[in-house]
Amino acid sequence: MRKKLGLALGAGGARGVAHIGFLQALEEADIHADFVTGCSMGSIVGACYCAGIPMSVVHDAVSQIKLSRIATLNANPLRACGLFRLNRARKLLEDYIGAETTFADLKTPFRCVATDLISGKTVCLSEGSVIDAIIASSSVPGAFSPVEREGMLLVDGGVIERVPVRENKQMGAEVIVAVDVLGDLVTAAAEPPANLIDTFLRYIDVIDTRVTQSKRRSRRKDIALWLVPALGDMDQYKVKNLEFAYQKGYELGRANVEKIGALLEE
Repeated sequence: MRKKLGLALGAGGARGVAHIGFLQALEEADIHADFVTGCSMGSIVGACYCAGIPMSVVHDAVSQIKLSRIATLNANPLRACGLFRLNRARKLLEDYIGAETTFADLKTPFRCVATDLISGKTVCLSEGSVIDAIIASSSVPGAFSPVEREGMLLVDGGVIERVPVRENKQMGAEVIVAVDVLGDLVTAAAEPPANLIDTFLRYIDVIDTRVTQSKRRSRRKDIALWLVPALGDMDQYKVKNLEFAYQKGYELGRANVEKIGALLEE
């Protein structure tokens, strides 16, 4: 009997476009996930996949993305607790996933993670509006305004749970394939930070990498494959080189479809 496949799609900003290529390769090999968990960009791609949207369609949509198409500048960033609002991203996602779509409506079971700034804990989102959940999971602190929900103040899940493996295990996955599009951001940095913003983002990357490495070791027994696309020093915070990310994700998928297929039949 075929084992149940779970995909854990990690955070990654622009680098997260690699998830689209990876899933495209799996689609072509007729490999379908039974469960999907996502964080930040991984939650956006994962939600589209679970809604039954072909990755070729997602690829076409993302290839035209610019910052101006997904966010608008807040008039008072300090009061809004973020430079931008993801209002345009919300509208774009509604066009594809549906404004009223709930987790229960998805064709493939899906969960995503966010970080609650009040409790300091990871929050697994699995009910209600899918769009609300993935916007919360993708709200990078400082860059985008936090999302208020049920007494929580939610931001990007990648703050403490970049690749949501545990949540995938809880859903019932027997073979978990984790795709970490960020990899080791400490060694991948091309040059030292040049200004205050660069320094802050570099600080986040260092902490993020160390936390992820620690969690990967602690959950080693649950992970069948931990895959990292060869994205080099591609900047996750800049909306460019998206086709490069897609191709690297596709190559990663093609290189591993046979291995994944074999794991499902063991």
